[in-house]
Amino acid sequence: MIGQPPQKYRPKHVEEKIQKFWVENNIFKKSIKQREGKEPYVFLEGPPTANGLPHPGHVLTRVMKDLVLRYKTMNGYYIERKAGWDTHGLPVEIEVEKKLGLPDKQAVEKYGVAKFNKECKKSVFRYENAWVDMTNRIGFWLDMDNPYITLKNEYVESVWWSLKQAWEKGLLYKGHKVVPYCPRCGTALSAHEIAQGYKTVKEPSIFFKFKLKKE
Repeated sequence: MIGQPPQKYRPKHVEEKIQKFWVENNIFKKSIKQREGKEPYVFLEGPPTANGLPHPGHVLTRVMKDLVLRYKTMNGYYIERKAGWDTHGLPVEIEVEKKLGLPDKQAVEKYGVAKFNKECKKSVFRYENAWVDMTNRIGFWLDMDNPYITLKNEYVESVWWSLKQAWEKGLLYKGHKVVPYCPRCGTALSAHEIAQGYKTVKEPSIFFKFKLKKE
């Protein structure tokens, strides 16, 4: 017999009830196990940096990923849904530089590169719990218990292995490309990093031009 539906819809209550059911009955892992042996659809999460809080843009991209993966799952594909963490790069280094009060690359070298790297590794999972909570809240099924982590040696070695395969197949070439460069960090910058904005600074450099003999 069908009962009378509730007269007032409480989305938060419904959300919590469904999530509790998923966790208690291990629904996510069952959905994967049901399709073992089927044609695989490989998915590796484009890894976020866990030393920053998630924002609405991350919610949007994760919802779209989950939509595609659920569609593929409904079509019978076996999808492991591998999570990942991006633990390399400028965002991590800048965060630690601010924390340690290091103004530039020379200060990092004086502090000690090995010590600096150790601090970076300690900082990368600062907001891990916030990321896990957000992922669960939006219903994005993802294996976060066994993620790939870019600072792990096995991941680094897998990247070198991939490059070696590309080299042996003649897919790598040497060329020239103009890229934005940060003199303070001593590194090239991505389009995303450039888009974060400029600021006016005082540049203490002095340049001299001299004529060469017979030229």
